[in-house]
Amino acid sequence: MQDEHSQQNTRRLSGTLARILREFSRDYDRRVAQGIQARGHPRIRLSHQVVFANIGLGRIRVTELAECAQITQQAMGKTLRELEALGYIERAVDEQDRRAKAIRLTQRGRQLVADAIEVAEEVRGEYAARIGAADFAELDTRLREAARKLELGYLPASWADDTTADP
Repeated sequence: MQDEHSQQNTRRLSGTLARILREFSRDYDRRVAQGIQARGHPRIRLSHQVVFANIGLGRIRVTELAECAQITQQAMGKTLRELEALGYIERAVDEQDRRAKAIRLTQRGRQLVADAIEVAEEVRGEYAARIGAADFAELDTRLREAARKLELGYLPASWADDTTADP
C-alpha cells in the first residue's frame, strides 16, 4: 500500500505546472543556445544567457544586472569576466557614480543579441509548427497575461535603446 501511495505522490509532484514550465523553458533555452552557437558564437554557454536576457542595449550596473537576473553579484561578476574575455561586453566607469562600473554590449555583443533574436523567432516557429500556430499563439498570449496579472519580473531600464552610447 505504501508503494502505491508513493507512486501517486511521485506522479502528482512530477506533473506540476512548475515542472512543465521549467521543462518548456529548458527546451527553449537549449534550442536557442544551439542556434546561437551555430551562428558563430561557439563559446557562448547557457550560463551566459542570464546576462543577455537582462543587459539591454544601454548601460547597466553590475548590481542592477545581478538583481534583474536574480543571482548573486559574485556569480554575475564571474559570468561578466568570461563574456568580457570573449569580447561580448565591456566595463566602463558609471557616469552617475564614478565608484561603480557599468556594463554594456560591444559590437560583437550586439551582433550576438541580433542573432539570438533571429534564433528565438526560429524556435517560436518550430514550436508553432509542432503545437499548431493558433494554439501556440494562444499559449503565448495566456502566459503573457498571467505574468502581467501576477506582476512577474520586469525588464531593466537599460532595455531602452541608448542612442547616445558609443558603438
